[in-house]
Amino acid sequence: MTATPTDVPVQSVQRVVVVHGYESSPDANWFPWLQSVLEADGIAVTVVPLPDPDDPDKAAWEDAVGAALGVPDATTVVVAHSLGAVTALRVLAALPEPWELGGLVLVAGFTDPLEALPELNGFLATDVDVERVATSIGERTVLRSDTDPFVPPEASDDLARRLGPRLQVQSGAGHFMADDGVTRLPALLDVVRTK
Repeated sequence: MTATPTDVPVQSVQRVVVVHGYESSPDANWFPWLQSVLEADGIAVTVVPLPDPDDPDKAAWEDAVGAALGVPDATTVVVAHSLGAVTALRVLAALPEPWELGGLVLVAGFTDPLEALPELNGFLATDVDVERVATSIGERTVLRSDTDPFVPPEASDDLARRLGPRLQVQSGAGHFMADDGVTRLPALLDVVRTK
């Protein structure tokens, strides 16, 4: 019998925390589909209900995500969409070290103010130390579209460069919302399952 040594034990995903974005909710877009499919796989899923999503407060959003996330580990994956991405990154950056997260998937993620959404400038006034956060995360992936009307490709590309993950481009997916025809996101499911 031959044993194959590995440096890191393989740990499957046991928990996924989903963070929605601006003007959204847990029952919007592709979040219900993702929750249903992952729960059918035996994975615990929390889609965080963020307070006042049409007029987001940075501290309130971070408190809600922090409470839902608790202490992450190698079997936990965070999936965040749009404004939820910067919120998730800030929550992770505030965790007492050391900490570990199995995977992070940012869909239409960004950290800087957006020309298309100046009403969010106050929320985005302070950056996050993405590079430091990345050192505690196993798998890191940014998904972006080539037709996003709100988040320019370079904003997601910059985040991907800072985070050091894989970058995946979904053709014609807009801002990954139901209004764009995106109520399922199989590419995201593949990333989460292969964490």
